[in-house]
Amino acid sequence: MDWEFSTATAEQTQRLAENLAGLLRAGDLIVLSGGLGAGKTTFTQGLGRSLGVRDGIISPTFVLVRIHPNLPGGPNPGGPDLVHVDAYRLGSEAEIDDIDLENTMDSSVTVVEWGAGRVEHLAASRLEIELVRATGFGATGSSVPDFSDEDGDEPRTLRLSAVGPRWEGVDFSALAGPGAATPPSDAGTRKDTVE
Repeated sequence: MDWEFSTATAEQTQRLAENLAGLLRAGDLIVLSGGLGAGKTTFTQGLGRSLGVRDGIISPTFVLVRIHPNLPGGPNPGGPDLVHVDAYRLGSEAEIDDIDLENTMDSSVTVVEWGAGRVEHLAASRLEIELVRATGFGATGSSVPDFSDEDGDEPRTLRLSAVGPRWEGVDFSALAGPGAATPPSDAGTRKDTVE
């Protein structure tokens, strides 16, 4: 089943990600897509905060991979590390394999920006999340970099597709927060608004 969420601010996007973190465990793969400025790194910051990993999550554009270890004194001691990947410059599964993600996947939650079409071979189950800005640069979800500020407070749509047996039967409506869910818009998609 596909889910769709709407957020009006960067804070709401991060809150949705924080709520998602409660469903995650080591070995989970999240594939983020959307144009530059769509909010992929903003989303990952919220996810990392709730997972209880080291602060300072920024885009791994120039280093390709950043590992954020779980903090023993954080909100989720003993939880998984966060591996944050930017696959924009990687053009094939072979190039993905060269960065050795399989060595960290079992002990981490792995988030791959620009990973669609490149990382699906890493796990039978994954969450595919597309972030789309309602206005401004990147509003079309284009893969062409626009170098805009992704932390701006403007509406975003987050489309979540749960793939594989790990996510069968999981209800993602709680990601929107208490009282924010709206009824399904059709049989295959559910739309929710984060408040």
